[in-house]
Amino acid sequence: MVDAGTHPGMLGASHNANTKMERKTMGTTITLTAADGFGLSAYVAGSASATKGIVVIQEIFGVNHHVRDMADRFAAEGYAVCAPALFDRAQPGVELGYTQEDIGKGRELRMKLDDAKVMADVEAAVKHLGGKKLGIVGYCFGGTVAWWGATRSHSFAAASCWYGGGIPGTKDERPNCPVQMHFGEKDASIPMTDVDAVRAAQPKAEVYVYAGAGHGFGCDERGSYSKPDYEQAQARTLAFFAKHLG
Repeated sequence: MVDAGTHPGMLGASHNANTKMERKTMGTTITLTAADGFGLSAYVAGSASATKGIVVIQEIFGVNHHVRDMADRFAAEGYAVCAPALFDRAQPGVELGYTQEDIGKGRELRMKLDDAKVMADVEAAVKHLGGKKLGIVGYCFGGTVAWWGATRSHSFAAASCWYGGGIPGTKDERPNCPVQMHFGEKDASIPMTDVDAVRAAQPKAEVYVYAGAGHGFGCDERGSYSKPDYEQAQARTLAFFAKHLG
């Protein structure tokens, strides 16, 4: 199942975008090299000497300000973090906002990606964090990729998947590590019947549903942002990684 991103009706306008953009990031941008020789950019943050790391996977909006901010939040918890720019194979340097036009552009770029090469680029991030015990977390499109990180890779000790629209279509894949999932009850692109099907297919996964929350509830630059739901999901994610990464 192709995860083409979010349902526009659940997104709304950018949420306090000007205020949020004032936050400064703490990391830097580097170049990774995938196994096929392709070079892609990545945002990295945190101490290189950390013993544990997290690969952060973007939404359909590229490694934008929000994704860098999320990477910084994990770095502040003591993780070495790498967020690969998975859209670089379609168009380098993509940083979109959250308007209807941005949604359309993000979906268009997502459809140009080859899923196997997406995973090759994820593994390039893994290589950069070599030697560390790793988790993977992703949002929207990245939530699906985080699921694939559990099922199509053996590089991760834990995967936290936030509202990945492609998870139901690949729900029967076998995870190689513990998995946690977060869905909004009112997400128009992921109906609760799909979430129930995921639960049935993956009884060992931690699957959380946030009452009244829409798609993208964890992004404070989107109109669908829900602070209490984000805080609960983030606390669960951090506890999950603490448990499985040490």
